[in-house]
Amino acid sequence: MHAASAQPSWVMLAYLLSGVFFILALRGLSSPATSRRGNRFGMAGMLIAVVTTMLTHEWATLPEILGAIAVGGGIGWITARRIAMTDMPQLVAAFHSLVGLAAVLVAAAAFLEPDAFGITGRLYCQDFGPCPPDTILPFINPVSRVEMGLGIAIGAITFSGSVIAFLKLNGNMSGAPIMLPGRHVIILATLAAILCLIAYFLTDQSPWVFWTITALSFVIG
Repeated sequence: MHAASAQPSWVMLAYLLSGVFFILALRGLSSPATSRRGNRFGMAGMLIAVVTTMLTHEWATLPEILGAIAVGGGIGWITARRIAMTDMPQLVAAFHSLVGLAAVLVAAAAFLEPDAFGITGRLYCQDFGPCPPDTILPFINPVSRVEMGLGIAIGAITFSGSVIAFLKLNGNMSGAPIMLPGRHVIILATLAAILCLIAYFLTDQSPWVFWTITALSFVIG
């Protein structure tokens, strides 16, 4: 196996810490009593993510990064200026959905272009059957596959659930719970299928496995 260029360990640790802060931020924003602390966690997580990205921007130029920050910051500023306090629950639900969608898109990008994320190794394809000498195949690192599977599952579930919450809070959908026959069995079976597919993803990185995890996660949300 030939190792591809990987991200330094401090970069992966910084992104992990940033993700933990974002989770704590969402938890804090779920209650008025802890909303300020949640905002602080969110700002700290974003600061870590932005600084880390700017220090290791191999996949994008600095102007592109600053442009993305300007667009996102502008949307946030306009939204904060226009939103009414009575509409804050809908706003939080909408932002939750964007966080989930971002996780899905990052996981999809990592799966489609693993070299850009530094998460690949190289295997000689002779190990899998006849092929020209020294031919190599892309191989996504097993740890990255676990992160990818969990990221796509959590992100898709968060997105779907938050969209439904937004529609209910905004009056576009009935607030009554959706009571399907055998719903608990269906949810548990779908969760078990997702976890089994993530485990299988460690041995087979075929596209059908990844996209099936994605589809099931969107449905269960």
